[in-house]
Amino acid sequence: MFRNKKVVVVLPAYNAAMTLEKTIAEIPMDIVDELILVDDYSSDNTSELARNIGVHHVIRHEANKGYGGNQKTCYAKALELNADIVVMVHPDYQYTPLLIHAMVSIIGNELYPVVFGSRILGKGAIKGGMPTYKYIANRFLTFTQNLLMNQKLSEYHTGYRAFSAEVIRNLALYKNSDDFIFDNQMIAQVFAKGYDIAEVTCPTKYFKEASSINFKRSSVYGLGVLRVSVRYFLHRMKLVNWDLLK
Repeated sequence: MFRNKKVVVVLPAYNAAMTLEKTIAEIPMDIVDELILVDDYSSDNTSELARNIGVHHVIRHEANKGYGGNQKTCYAKALELNADIVVMVHPDYQYTPLLIHAMVSIIGNELYPVVFGSRILGKGAIKGGMPTYKYIANRFLTFTQNLLMNQKLSEYHTGYRAFSAEVIRNLALYKNSDDFIFDNQMIAQVFAKGYDIAEVTCPTKYFKEASSINFKRSSVYGLGVLRVSVRYFLHRMKLVNWDLLK
């Protein structure tokens, strides 16, 4: 716990057997109370391995529900366990769990209700091997999103996030996509509810076993991000009424 607040780490997993143990080994169990791993119908032994290394709650989907569908299960289980602070860590070891202390302390000390681990603050993305086209796309999308959403985040596309449970309870996550665009829809909901987001510098690692989407899916994701941002802008200007943000 941190300041009498229950801390739960959720791990949305898909074929993560090769990197899961490294990820779990760096999670600071001195403040983390429970671990939840949701296996989105992996073809490897992710679920079995998670149970063997002591993950408290292992949920396996009986069909692939997508990245967003995986997160919906993660957050629902965390709230069921009465979490006060929820941290999402990808079990592919692209982001180090060693930052959990810092992220939890920001929320636990009631400085911010949401914290992102940013690969763009500093030079972590380039040093960690982020492909050049992804870096350029990240910067373009983030610049455009900041303009449309009237915010100043360094990155909208990190998968390393921590939330006060109050925030998660107040977002209509069930309305969001089950695909990768879930993350950006969730950000739009966070801002629409008036919550602020803090960022901490996060080193990152790109290697063969780390999860990544290909160029085609990245392009589809990028177009989806722009649609979300434009719809948020129109909603903010009261030109349309977007049910997702209610």
